[in-house]
Amino acid sequence: MLKYLKVTAGGFYSIFIYEREFDEKVLLDLQELESLLSGYWLTDLANFSAFLFEKVPDVNWVGFYLSDGKTLRLAPFCGKPACLEIPFGKGVCGHAFKQAEALIVNDVDLFAGHIRCDSNSKSEIVIPLFISNILVGILDIDSPKVARFTEEDKIFLTEAVQVLSQKISSYSGAKYGSIS
Repeated sequence: MLKYLKVTAGGFYSIFIYEREFDEKVLLDLQELESLLSGYWLTDLANFSAFLFEKVPDVNWVGFYLSDGKTLRLAPFCGKPACLEIPFGKGVCGHAFKQAEALIVNDVDLFAGHIRCDSNSKSEIVIPLFISNILVGILDIDSPKVARFTEEDKIFLTEAVQVLSQKISSYSGAKYGSIS
């Protein structure tokens, strides 16, 4: 079990120190994910979604919703077409955003106010996305299996989103636009 990961790229390296220990495979997945991130937010959200869509078993949708200050708007994703907007506090995503906390829903049919974008989705996990300590959106992952997501998934995905956040926060390419 390891508590840190040293990522090397182009002669530079980053060390990510985690709150808990992960097995080596998880750390290698995080290292592979970090190598796909450029710091440019749009590219990174797309690659992050694609990476998880390929790596996480039994999922049918992985993507982001970003805040425009009034509502959550669809951002890069992998899966079937999705809802374009989600009001703050509505559905699983809006609720997780409003509470600014990760949320696992074992059976979306039992979640009051669930917004159904894909009738095949049975469970869901949502992780808040903070950039420079500002809540800017959420990562949403759906599964066609009831009770697909675990606390371990929540811990891994929270760490993965932290890697994404650190990469985007450190990017100095403001000419491409800002996520916050």
